[in-house]
Amino acid sequence: MREFLLFRLHGALASWGEIAVGERRGSWSRPSKSVVLGLIAAALGIERHEEERQGSLGMGYGFAVRVDAPGVPLRDYHTAQTTRETDIKKLRKMDARPLTRQRALLAGKPETILSQRDYYADALYTAALWAREGAPVSLGDLRDALLRPRFALYLGRKSCPPSLPLAPEIVVAEHLLDALAAYRPPEPTGLPGPLSSLLNRQATPMLLAWEDAVVPATRLRSLHVERRRDAPGDRLRWHFAERDEQVGILP
Repeated sequence: MREFLLFRLHGALASWGEIAVGERRGSWSRPSKSVVLGLIAAALGIERHEEERQGSLGMGYGFAVRVDAPGVPLRDYHTAQTTRETDIKKLRKMDARPLTRQRALLAGKPETILSQRDYYADALYTAALWAREGAPVSLGDLRDALLRPRFALYLGRKSCPPSLPLAPEIVVAEHLLDALAAYRPPEPTGLPGPLSSLLNRQATPMLLAWEDAVVPATRLRSLHVERRRDAPGDRLRWHFAERDEQVGILP
């Protein structure tokens, strides 16, 4: 038997990160491991510059996510202030510290850049974590932190707060499928019609993505292995490592 920490993720808007090139800021169709562990770090009060504590979180837990409702893709035409690249280069030569947005804006004359940012609206997910050898914090402490977070929690971007309580719960089960079946978060009352329909389990098949050997092949066949660059690395420099994830469809 194994302990699993399960919690739900729902937001009016959410963005799950992707490799960013140029003006486009995309989003995966489901939560990335780095986003979920970043949310855990915020709940625990771990700051981005605490490299050792951030690294131990990244290595200490296995991760899975079930897509309960895929949501609707949305793209935002976005403007933001930044600093000219020439001024940024001068600042980097004078000061080798990781570059924060505040220091960048003070480095020279600001200018406006345009970007397109992707979100998912009204999507619903169930995330699962389990402890690996050397996990720095027990699942019980993670659950308590999600119930009483030290820092504000958000779903990928600061403009995307959770729309529902995360309802974290520890489930003891033989494998992940049994834990997901046993997890029954409370359903809020008085919700608008479209969101209320999301909370009722859909008849359509749901996607499940997982790592480690927590799903028996006799219960669910993996359709493919997906390589994702979303394993937490250096939070200050936004560096991420690759990891492999099994993907299957729940009946």
